[in-house]
This record gives sequence, C-alpha cells and structure tokens, in this order.
Amino acid sequence: MTKTFPGVLALDRVDFTLRAGEVHALVGENGAGKSTLIKVLTGVHRPDSGELCHHGRAVRFATPLQAQHAGISTIYQEVNLIPLMSVARNLFLGREPRTRLGLIDFRRMHRAAEAALRDLGVPVDVHQPLHTLGVGAQQMVALARAMSRDARVVIMDEPTSSLEPREVATLFDVIRALRDQGVAVVYVSHRLDELYAVCDAVTVLRDGRTVHTGPLADLDRLRLVSLMLGREMGEVRSEGVTKFSGTHEGAAAEPVLEATELTVPRRLHGISLTVRPGEVVGLGGLLGSGRSETAKALAGALPAGGRVTVAGLPVRRGSTAAALRAGISLLPEDRKAEGILPGLSVRENIALAALPRLTRFGLVSRPRVDRIVDTFVQRLNIKASGPDQKVGELSGGNQQKVLLARWLAMHPKVLLLDEPTRGIDIGAKAEVQRLIDELAEDGLGVLLISSDLEELIEGADRVVVLRDGTVVGELAGDEVTEDHLMRAIADAALPAAVPAPSPKEAADHG
Repeated sequence: MTKTFPGVLALDRVDFTLRAGEVHALVGENGAGKSTLIKVLTGVHRPDSGELCHHGRAVRFATPLQAQHAGISTIYQEVNLIPLMSVARNLFLGREPRTRLGLIDFRRMHRAAEAALRDLGVPVDVHQPLHTLGVGAQQMVALARAMSRDARVVIMDEPTSSLEPREVATLFDVIRALRDQGVAVVYVSHRLDELYAVCDAVTVLRDGRTVHTGPLADLDRLRLVSLMLGREMGEVRSEGVTKFSGTHEGAAAEPVLEATELTVPRRLHGISLTVRPGEVVGLGGLLGSGRSETAKALAGALPAGGRVTVAGLPVRRGSTAAALRAGISLLPEDRKAEGILPGLSVRENIALAALPRLTRFGLVSRPRVDRIVDTFVQRLNIKASGPDQKVGELSGGNQQKVLLARWLAMHPKVLLLDEPTRGIDIGAKAEVQRLIDELAEDGLGVLLISSDLEELIEGADRVVVLRDGTVVGELAGDEVTEDHLMRAIADAALPAAVPAPSPKEAADHG
C-alpha cells in the first residue's frame, strides 16, 4: 500500500497480512503510518497504489460502510458514538430491529443491548443517554457494538486507554474468545505488556514503511523497542557530537521545580520528579507512556492530584494561569493546534502571553511590545520578512522559535519542551538544540520531552523514564546511553492494570 497526502508520504509500499484466528499487533511511534493503514483497511482513505485483498479477493472500499458490510469493524481510541442517544440506540444505530410494520422494535433492541453488555460485564441501564456513562463504560459499549456486527475482522486502536483494570481483563477475555471463533483482531497499542499478553503476531511500522512482521514470540521486548525507535543496541554515535549531559550548572542546587505523586486517572500514576536551575531533565519513554500528560499536568493544563512546587512555593493544580504566574511555561507538542495562531503576525504571537504585563489602563504599550519582539527575534535568530509577517507563512523551525520567544518573554523559571524539534529541518533543529543548552546555562530549568533518543542523550543531564504513566527508571551522567535508555523502556515490571498471561500463553509467547 502507498498513500500520500500533500507533502507527506504516509504509507510507502506497506505490506500487511492478517489471518483468521490471529491477534496481530500493529505498532510504531507517532507518524509511523498506523492510523493511515487502518483508515485504508476500513475505507476511510483510498490507497494511491497497491492491492487490498479480502478472503483472497481484491477489494476497494469506497466508504467505511462498505468495509463494515464486508465484516471489518473498528473500535477507535476516541469513542465515536453519539452522546445524547441512549446506550441501546448507539449499539444498534443504523441496524435497529424492526416490527412487522417497519417501526423500531425498542423492546427487542433493549433486550439485545442488555445481553451484549452483560457478556462484557457492563451492567448499565441501556435506556440512559451514553454521555451519562464513564469513558471506560463508553469504550465497552463501542466494543459491544463492534462485536454485535458479527465482524470477521476487528481493529482495536488503543482500546485500553480509558479502561479500568477489571475492564482490561474483560477485554482480554473477549479478544481470546474472538480468536477462538476464528475472528482476526488487529491490536494497536504502545503498552508492551498488553502486546505480549494477548498478541500472536506483530507488524512494526516506521516512517510509513514495514520494518518487521512475524510472530511476536520471536521478538524480545528490547528488540521490539529497537525496531520501533529505529535504533540498534550498542550503536555508536557519530564522532564529533558534543554531549552536554552533566555540564550544566546547578546540579547541586535546590530544585526549581518539584512534582510529587502527580496522578491523573488512567493516565498518570504517582509521577514524581525534580528539575534544578540550569539543568535539562529529559522525559523518556514510548509514545503513550505519559510524557505529554506529565508536562500538561505540571503546566496546569491537565487536572491532576499530587503536589507541584516552584522554588519551594506550591502551585495551584489545574490552573494554567497559576502555573504561568509561578514561572512554568509549556511549549506544546502540536504547535499548529495548541501553539501558534497562524493568521496573526510574528509580533502578535510573541507578545500574546505577555500582554497583561504590557498594558496600562487597558491599552497595550506598542513600544514595550516592539522592544520585547525585537529582542527575541534577534536572540533566537527568527527569519521573517518583518514582525508583521504572518506566522503561518514561516518555516516550521521559525514557527517553533516564535513559540519559544512567546514563553521566554514571560521570564519563566521552568520551561517544559514537548517535542521541540519535531517536524523541523536539520539546520533549525540544531539551532533549537543550541538554544536549549544556552537557556540552561543561563540558569533556566528545562524539562525536555523527545522521541529522538539521540536528542535526549546529547541534551539532558538526567533522563526520567516513563512507562504506562509510571516512572520506571532514572538515568544520570554516564548512565545516559542508548543501551541503558532502551533497556529502561523495555524491561519495566508488569503494571497492575495489565493482567498477567496464563501459563499456557506465557509458554506460547516465550
């Protein structure tokens, strides 16, 4: 399969084979092509080239409905049901049982809905609107809807992200039952324990290409992580690369940022970390490990239990305004959706957060704005035709610098950087990395999130490793190497939320 979008080769001659009675893991980091492949399989996208064969016959689904009629059902990570409709109506939407007069047979529909959810261990009132249920229960309703279609292929995209441990165990029982009935299951997850507990085969995508496919039992965890990240164990970095780890001042200073037992239901489980002035602390882990959620919780953008202090003073949780006042600034992962305002100018984007400090009697001081903008345009070497140019017209690297300038204009004590070099060219990437190091040398505390292992290793004094919303290790000094980092990601203990495999399954999967 090959699929392109404007400026992006999403799938590059991808091969994927799914067999009846098989649970097949589809894994890869963000941007690997998993979502695009799923959308091709389910009729959302049409491939530019390649062939899709279903039961040995070439098919070309023009719509998702055609794929559903062919027996392919999908359960998405985000529940795609109708909140204001009843649970029963959602289960049978578009295929409601009818009376002889052609009217909806509500009594029969309610009985069937109750039976379907009872089999999944979800005893809910099927008459109530879907939105009255918790997110986990809604996910189970989506699963019941997929199963009630008598599908022969079920695609599950991060199905446990909103489930409680009991619901995870029920889901795994359902998957095993589907496998025993000859149903093929595509299982997309970043949780390695889940993959080894329930999957038979695995396909690894990276940068839109198939880099491995075969029995999961043939891959140990470390090798699987290596394939996903595109890094080999023991790979030596090229000579001449400067490693800044351990060179920043402030290693023995009191923490400028301290988080204790940060907890978000089903996302973060007791995250604790510290950042000192002049220190770059990396957050390592696979996509879905809780890195971005940790940054958002620290910045008040995600309500969380626990305690956050800046320079020893507590910060009110769940308030971005309180976090900003305390000196915490967050550069988000998705700069286009959560960062820049493309229709506004460079000047307006840089000054946006600082406007309350640049006004008097409700009027913005243009000279003060210009001074700040000129300072950071020069300091960060932002390449634009002028401060009035729209940010949407700049390159990705310069857009990222504009965002950095916005938060540096707030004079933060701590800067949270979530994938600061993603999607920018090599030259701009090097400039951003140099800026991060200069900021640390100036005494700023930096928390760096990156999927690029080399970026973490070269730029961080310490790396805190997350897995499934839990801290599973911390590396410092000479311990910050690719080998140690990949081992920390791969070799963490089984979290309580994931049921351990049975003895037979453990033997089957090695």
